[in-house]
Amino acid sequence: MKRPATSGANDRHARVERLRASRAKDSEAKTRRALEAVEGLLRTGRRVTVAQVAREAGVSTWFVYNQSQVHRAVQDGITTQREHGRRNSPAPEAQQVSPAGLRTDLALAREEIKDLKKERDRLRNRVRLSLGTELDEVNRNELIERVQQLEQRNTTLDQQLSEAKDRITALEGQLRGAEDDLTAARAGLRRAMRAVPSP
Repeated sequence: MKRPATSGANDRHARVERLRASRAKDSEAKTRRALEAVEGLLRTGRRVTVAQVAREAGVSTWFVYNQSQVHRAVQDGITTQREHGRRNSPAPEAQQVSPAGLRTDLALAREEIKDLKKERDRLRNRVRLSLGTELDEVNRNELIERVQQLEQRNTTLDQQLSEAKDRITALEGQLRGAEDDLTAARAGLRRAMRAVPSP
């Protein structure tokens, strides 16, 4: 005898809910381990990185990047160490490492190298922008100096123009005086010529 379709749908729904609950529980456990790993790294003075947190917590770097609470804790830890420095970390105890562990370490190291390269590129970009600003500042200072030179030259030319105008005015006055003297001399000569008796 077949079970009703609704019963099958209910079973499927129950399996999905159990799977969802299991995933949520697993995610919570991973999140807790990752947050504890960040705290442990900060406490022992070891460097906080996405790869190191993933290694300590036994989770993937994808999980660290995509679980917002964990990623924020990692970024906060990195910022804290950058601003306040790291405590001296105790020397790690010698441990037996399996080939699988070495492969995992290698993969995590590669992830850390990627993170470091990204950080390096960000720093390079900041340095480039900073140098660009300094160069802009130099160019601006040169422009300011050039403008000041031009203003000084303009002031000098204004003074020379004013002096030239004064000289022109003085020469015009002298010319008018000479013309007046010439006119008076001509008039005196005419009078003198009229005063001379005809033979």
